Amino acid sequence: MNARAKDRMSPFPAEVSASAPEREIARDLAVRTLLVAPVMLAVGAVFWGWSGLWSSGYGLVIVAVNFLVGAAIITWSAKISPAVMFGAVMFGFIARLGIITAAVLPIRQSEWFEIAPFAISLLFTHIGLLAWETRQVAASPAFPGLRPGAAVLSPKGDPVNPSKPTDDSTAEHSA
Repeated sequence: MNARAKDRMSPFPAEVSASAPEREIARDLAVRTLLVAPVMLAVGAVFWGWSGLWSSGYGLVIVAVNFLVGAAIITWSAKISPAVMFGAVMFGFIARLGIITAAVLPIRQSEWFEIAPFAISLLFTHIGLLAWETRQVAASPAFPGLRPGAAVLSPKGDPVNPSKPTDDSTAEHSA
């Protein structure tokens, strides 16, 4: 069976599933977590001392990992079928909530752990980053994922075709 016939049989065309815009968005969210980390860590340190700093940091790590795992679940399940993807996203969300709970229960009585800065970092960073990211996501089938050039670590080049550099360096090397 040729690739074109396979593509017609698949619920997700190869070029769409190969691009994995959810990975791009999750990676951008993880980078944005690093951008807000100094503020969240400072708030934790100012109001709760070293315990607040460590607790805020722990919450920020959980947020970044949660976004990346959520995208990995979508990427994996989208290759199988839409029904598997819907189920994986739903049960993956519940499982990730359980994992977050399991990550907190063993340390909740530790000297270095403060629940308030942890919860503030976890909740505000999740909600704040998602709100921030909605401004960066393209609502167009032409650009699934982030708008061209909207990524924090966007490559230099043509916003329509990021793999095509805009400077004349390629022309110099080919001459």
